[in-house]
Amino acid sequence: MSGDALERDLLDREPDDRIRVLDPDGAVVAPELEPALEAETLRSMYRDMRFSRRFDERMISLQRQGRLGTYSSLAGQEGSQIGATYALADDDMLSFQYREHGALVVRGLPWEYLLYWMGHEDGNAALAEIDVFPLNISIAAHLPHIVGWSWAAKLNGDDRVGVAHFGDGSTSEGDFHEALNFAGVFDTPTVFFCNNNQWAISVPRERQTASATIAQKATAYGFAGVQVDGMDPLATYVVTKAAREKALESGDERRRPTLIEAVQYRYGAHTTADDPDVYRDESEVEEWREKDPIDRFEAYLRDAGVLDDDQIEAIESEIEETLATLVDRAEDVAGDPGEMFEYTYAEPTPRLEAQREYLADLRDRHGDDALLEDE
Repeated sequence: MSGDALERDLLDREPDDRIRVLDPDGAVVAPELEPALEAETLRSMYRDMRFSRRFDERMISLQRQGRLGTYSSLAGQEGSQIGATYALADDDMLSFQYREHGALVVRGLPWEYLLYWMGHEDGNAALAEIDVFPLNISIAAHLPHIVGWSWAAKLNGDDRVGVAHFGDGSTSEGDFHEALNFAGVFDTPTVFFCNNNQWAISVPRERQTASATIAQKATAYGFAGVQVDGMDPLATYVVTKAAREKALESGDERRRPTLIEAVQYRYGAHTTADDPDVYRDESEVEEWREKDPIDRFEAYLRDAGVLDDDQIEAIESEIEETLATLVDRAEDVAGDPGEMFEYTYAEPTPRLEAQREYLADLRDRHGDDALLEDE
């Protein structure tokens, strides 16, 4: 069986047959699935995983200092986000919830993205330049949209795939089921990527659904569902690559969607406004940390002779320099409180206009410092 055929065969497995290439120690347990990636690509994946973890730490620090708004942590989920995104074409369309910052890192992470978390809507608009829809706060509301985009791509004859990232909590929303049903009926080239991190805020996976797996939900909609070790970047790479190829089949074959359930864990809080100690034990977190995606991948790369201490030191230095530049550029942008009225309605309502005039008058008479008097 050829490499491509073998990867395609992944999607014919039972939904509870969790796919893994690397064990928690970084040893290859499925050599037939190990992708033939260039050393430079592997190092790039490692760099993006390290960058994502450090980005996460820095954003939480900025939030604690009052320099950033409420933020959603990705720590523990780097393997799924980076592995899956490397399997895509640069012009495949990404749609994400609010935690998949690592997917944006692979796409280049425009510095404007930080502006969104600082309260500037321009940060969301900048994502269009890297073929990413604006991030979505409403749970699962983005899923019908990516299906619509995928259907349009199919009708236009484009060889592009729509990929949607979402959490396990999204599978309890109506938008999830409507999106999968539509995708199955109309054979849209869509990859549904469920980041099952075990907790939807404080609701554990076992209270989310009575299904043995999330992947098996695809069966009801007439297409494949596959479960993968989400903390194994090589496993998420090969599964996503196979799903993408299947989505683009033409001729006698139909373009078919796929539901990928990436089993992983969220190390930190749901957001910086959450206290996970209230609903879960630290022992559970530590147990999952033993499967850490970065440690696992680093062990694999070292054993393969692709990575050494000097290269890691150089990667760390570059990450710190890049992060500092991103933060400096974002913090150089001065906020304009008047912008809060710009995107609420296409045509401003009388009440909105009155509020806009009130703010303008307040600023004219007292300056912007008046807006901070109560802080």
